[in-house]
Amino acid sequence: MFKVLLVEDEEMIRKGLRYTFDWLGSDCIVIDEAVNGAEGLSKIIELQPDIVIADVNMPLMDGITMIERSMDAATCSFIIVSGYDEFHLAQKAVHLGVSEYLLKPLEQHQLIEALARAKTQIELKKKYQLIKNNPKQLDEVLSAALMNDAPTKASKYVAQMIAYIQLNYAERISIQDLVKQLGISSTYLNQKFKTETTYTFNEFLNRYRIQKAMDQLKTGEGKVYTIASDVGFKDYKYFISIFKKYVNITPSQFQDQFKS
Repeated sequence: MFKVLLVEDEEMIRKGLRYTFDWLGSDCIVIDEAVNGAEGLSKIIELQPDIVIADVNMPLMDGITMIERSMDAATCSFIIVSGYDEFHLAQKAVHLGVSEYLLKPLEQHQLIEALARAKTQIELKKKYQLIKNNPKQLDEVLSAALMNDAPTKASKYVAQMIAYIQLNYAERISIQDLVKQLGISSTYLNQKFKTETTYTFNEFLNRYRIQKAMDQLKTGEGKVYTIASDVGFKDYKYFISIFKKYVNITPSQFQDQFKS
């Protein structure tokens, strides 16, 4: 599972990217957001993401400067996004080792392809870093590469937990279901899940349900309370509060945006 940080000052673009793209389908998870380059730099240092998707033009600190200042603080792969076709910025991004330079508006297939290249790049960077720090482990690192045992892949238990959520999110589920299935304590499973995704099991479940609700709301069809139930929220008021927490507007307001 590859950890992704989104750095974008335009909230609509940032939230849309976070909740309308199938991150799990690309073996990724968005661990956090930043609204400008300065905050982005701070979160890169704190969270150590695998991939950073950043706008070029942002307040306080632009995307290029943010990347330059993060080079010694974290090992990341960067995807730069710009609303302007500025060749000199693309040149500078390439010089910094950015894996991709994309123009807005982003197309789904462009991001999928960019993520694939970014994942390959970060795996190579991490293997190189491991060899650099531990020269005696060269044989083990090369062996792992040949076996396609990338260090950033989700563990067996975390992969099973995510798959369980994807299949059963519409039902009343909890981590206790997996305790019975896997024969592992809830404490261990939650710790493992938190370490690899930055979320608890319940937080991830809620975020996944909200993403599914947004997919339905975008069609402009169906009642909000019905959609809430369809994605696993049996308490309508709780659904509203969680939706506002993650999207910053109500489900009705979100639906109205697409109707108009």
